[in-house]
Amino acid sequence: MPEGNVIHHQARRLGRAFSRRVVEVDSPQGRFSEGAAQVSGRVVRKVEAHGKHLFIGFDNRLWIHVHLGLFGKWRIGRGEPPEPRGQVRMRLITDGAYAELRGPTVCEVLDEDAKRAAVRRVGPDPIRKDADPERAWQRVHRSSAPIGALLMNQDVFAGVGNIYRAEVLFRNGVSPYRTGREVSRSEFDAMWDDLVMLMSAGTKRGRIDTVRPEHLPDVMGRSPRRDRHGGEVYVYRRAGRECYLCDAEVLIADMQGRNLYWCPGCQPA
Repeated sequence: MPEGNVIHHQARRLGRAFSRRVVEVDSPQGRFSEGAAQVSGRVVRKVEAHGKHLFIGFDNRLWIHVHLGLFGKWRIGRGEPPEPRGQVRMRLITDGAYAELRGPTVCEVLDEDAKRAAVRRVGPDPIRKDADPERAWQRVHRSSAPIGALLMNQDVFAGVGNIYRAEVLFRNGVSPYRTGREVSRSEFDAMWDDLVMLMSAGTKRGRIDTVRPEHLPDVMGRSPRRDRHGGEVYVYRRAGRECYLCDAEVLIADMQGRNLYWCPGCQPA
């Protein structure tokens, strides 16, 4: 499932392609035909992301709400749209640009009230400048759940996924098994600030990099990471390998159905 930085990156691309333009909306697959008819031919006012949720706002005060889930994908292009192939849930078409959406978990039309309610259901998003970290802190410091689980809870931290979870805990020396109530306010603030910096940079770059400058391959004399996710990381998907900083073996475990990566040397229990 894409992390929040990917959704924000997609929102920026869609905004550049469609904002302030009349957009035709259809559903070659047919499953979104009724929703498409409510907004087709209207002007796109705004495209925004809240965590892993993307919203496209139109001049009739309706919004398309998209959550990609595990299998959803956008294809955004310039020029004339190609003939739809496969299961295209929704298409956006304007003069000189198009976008195709396949396989989302959610693709629906919401009015203003329903859109606000959908946003309220998710936690603060570190990428958004209007995010209130106090909301997340109030959930964390009262919880007996491990911080590794809380970071992945979208009701607490919107947009944080498996990569950012593993990396922000490593960068701050916090064991993923510490309970929320065992995390100090200063540790929480440091992790929040780290998420703001890392996820905002990931939005601009379109990939996730978490390694500090002094630990980059050319500085440490090590080989660069070779992985389809791209980017330099400390522990994510490095199970069984030596930690760059302390030479301990990076471990992997299951936490609530997702792979958890951490270094027992740098993140002691």
